[in-house]
Amino acid sequence: MPELFRMFGLRFFFFANDHLPIHVHVENADGEVRFKVSSPIELISNSGLKNKDIHLAQSLIEENQDIIIKRWNEFFKS
Repeated sequence: MPELFRMFGLRFFFFANDHLPIHVHVENADGEVRFKVSSPIELISNSGLKNKDIHLAQSLIEENQDIIIKRWNEFFKS
């Protein structure tokens, strides 16, 4: 499971068998969320993260969107 980065207690990653659309999983001790990364960035699911952590995760995805998409394409040879 490729880890992209960790920031502010949040871990950003995707699974080796993930599928389109390009998305990222984000987890902390409270739970996990998934965001679609292509524009516009959208919350796909939430399993326990607090709203403040969801907003922080979305902001960090927006700031690092190009890196996430690049890493996805490199890993999945897209």
